[in-house]
Amino acid sequence: MISQGRPATSSSIQNNSECVDCNASKAVDGKADTRWSTAFVDPQWIQIDLGDGAVIHRVVLNWEAAYGKAYQLQTSNDATTWTTLYSTAQGAGGTETLTVSGSGRYIRLYGTQRGTPYGYSLFEFQVYGTSSTSGNPGGGNTPTAIVTPPPTSGWNMIWNDEFNSASGTAPDANKWSPAVGGGGWGNQELEYYTNNNNAKQDGSGNLVIEARKENSANYQCWYGTCQYTSARLITQHKFEFTHGRVEARIKIPYGQGIWPSIWMMGNDIDTAGWPNNGEIDIFENIGREPGMVHGTVHGPGYSGANGIGGAYTLPGGARVADDYHLFAVEWTTNQIDFFLDGTKYFTVTRATVEQHGKWVYDHPFYLLLNVAVGGTWPGNPDGSSTYPQKMSVDYVRVYQPQ
Repeated sequence: MISQGRPATSSSIQNNSECVDCNASKAVDGKADTRWSTAFVDPQWIQIDLGDGAVIHRVVLNWEAAYGKAYQLQTSNDATTWTTLYSTAQGAGGTETLTVSGSGRYIRLYGTQRGTPYGYSLFEFQVYGTSSTSGNPGGGNTPTAIVTPPPTSGWNMIWNDEFNSASGTAPDANKWSPAVGGGGWGNQELEYYTNNNNAKQDGSGNLVIEARKENSANYQCWYGTCQYTSARLITQHKFEFTHGRVEARIKIPYGQGIWPSIWMMGNDIDTAGWPNNGEIDIFENIGREPGMVHGTVHGPGYSGANGIGGAYTLPGGARVADDYHLFAVEWTTNQIDFFLDGTKYFTVTRATVEQHGKWVYDHPFYLLLNVAVGGTWPGNPDGSSTYPQKMSVDYVRVYQPQ
């Protein structure tokens, strides 16, 4: 078995009450009494990083009673573009030994229909073949998780978007609405947010928001004819919630003047106005700080440049845009915690907020995804900026306590 890589997290490693430790690594630990288990929704997946390119001959799936009826085995060299090796809509559970032919660094089990009312549950996900570097199908390192998994106990997923539609498909209109216009959005931003022209699914499990230096439609902005287009998506009036965990796996764009973010706004913005409605910035990055992310709250008495926030800098001079990262917040009635790849880097409490103004985080909020260009905080693009710039969103998920 090729075991020299590391298993990545599944689309949702969430336990029921019977399983308190069912994360992705349990499917590759060689033990028949441990398992990977998911939430009771479709789709779900688990992928393995084999550490290098490999020629794959056979896959053995040892299912627990909760099995996949319809699923695919897929390979990839970059964990972004996937090729299907095997597909079935008649999975029977038990132990399935599948002869396949393909190659890649990554292999993914992608489940689209559960065989029971429960989740997907695997005792073992075994991959047989030949490593392109060692030629040894059994050598390598002990598997460990690549990305910190989603919460494994105490949470129920209440909403998600996995962006698994065909290439060129617009965002799901049942979940997202485009916010359109070029009025600066309170920050003197330079882009015109289009009606989904700049937001499409890529056919490989991502939503891509693309900032471009263009204006073929002659859009008008607050400063005159717009120079840039981008996208801003919101769940207002479609999905709103109070308290919980939000997480998003995203590969951000880069460059001076680029300002990607996922954030939340209080749903009473039309009556209370900003910042009285409250704002939670799950993460922001500005191009002149390539290795740093920010998490911030804004409310009455602590908004704009006076928002209450914290920052996290990747170690070793790494650039945030070089890879996917898991951005998350956990929001309760008394505090909000901010995470990057499972590391909690900032906490804001009700007591801290009330030293500056009113705590306005006990009512429903909605989600926003966008890539801004220019503005008072990041500054405007310069000669070093290149376009288009793309933000690839693997998924967005919302949980609440069980």
